Amino acid sequence: MATFNKFNSFVEALAEKAHNLGSDTLNVTFTAAAAAPVATNTVLGDLTQITLTYVDSQALTISTSAQTDGTYKLVLADKTVTATGGTVGPFRYVVIYNDTAASDELIGWYDYGSEITLAAGESLTINFDGTNGVLTIA
Repeated sequence: MATFNKFNSFVEALAEKAHNLGSDTLNVTFTAAAAAPVATNTVLGDLTQITLTYVDSQALTISTSAQTDGTYKLVLADKTVTATGGTVGPFRYVVIYNDTAASDELIGWYDYGSEITLAAGESLTINFDGTNGVLTIA
């Protein structure tokens, strides 16, 4: 399973009310190995995305956004992305960003270790950790 990496700016954006992780629209996008995200990226415009013409959907579903005993946890439902009508990729990185935030602030990314290409009709399931969540804040 790919490991979650947060963008540095996410912490400040969260503290300054750029994110409402319980109700904002969170999306995924993809970048190629040659255009790897780095921790200092802040907004979607900082990334070089692959062409998303044939991606069926970028929207993520928030399963749980809650705190227990002072620890907040964001749980996302697994996301299946299907190439519809053409090829998607190659890409190596799956990036989560906040589509509701004014500048499409970045949250974090997953490195799949090598490039992936989806032919028309093929799918990739992004498995988010349903137990520990995508992220926790304590």
